[in-house]
Amino acid sequence: MNIDEIKFDEKGLVPAIVQDARSKAVLTLAYMNEESLRKTLEMKETVFFSRSRQELWHKGETSGNTQKVTDLRYDCDQDAILVEVIPAGPACHKGDYSCFSESLMEENTEPKENRYQIIDQLQEVLAERKAELPEGSYTAQLFQEGVDRIAKKIGEEAGEVIIAAKNDDPEELALESADLLFHLLMLLTDRNVPLDNVLSVLERRHS
Repeated sequence: MNIDEIKFDEKGLVPAIVQDARSKAVLTLAYMNEESLRKTLEMKETVFFSRSRQELWHKGETSGNTQKVTDLRYDCDQDAILVEVIPAGPACHKGDYSCFSESLMEENTEPKENRYQIIDQLQEVLAERKAELPEGSYTAQLFQEGVDRIAKKIGEEAGEVIIAAKNDDPEELALESADLLFHLLMLLTDRNVPLDNVLSVLERRHS
């Protein structure tokens, strides 16, 4: 990124949209000045400029909820920045995974145009569970138990898929395959590997 190309406003600020690199959920909107942007590039963690306190703000410095930067891009007008991150905890000061947790729209009941939309939704939910670790959540419990437990579940579910296939039971095969895919997405989330990375590998192999 060429910082000289960024169009900071009259106050020396540029809006920074922070997005989870794994789930693609928008986590927050903050602001950067030239100094905080340079520190973000240097530290590989988000550093913003607080408009209320008029000072630099290293996200997670006190809470521990840091955001590891995986990519930084500016838009076609060079007056906004997209920051892709791997969050170490909730992005919102209220303890929510994302600052954008409230919707102004009624629940959409229209048919889904994207048949794989559920995958995006699952990735967002899994990233949220990992960040917030809500009590009583099966997913949060697995995240807390760690990679060995999640990997064991994948092995168990893979075995169930094989059994369902050998039993020639299409409904059972679909159910067990869903369980396997869910736990695979959980493992990718736990290891901070975006599904996009997996898809990129497939694209390279079959291009």
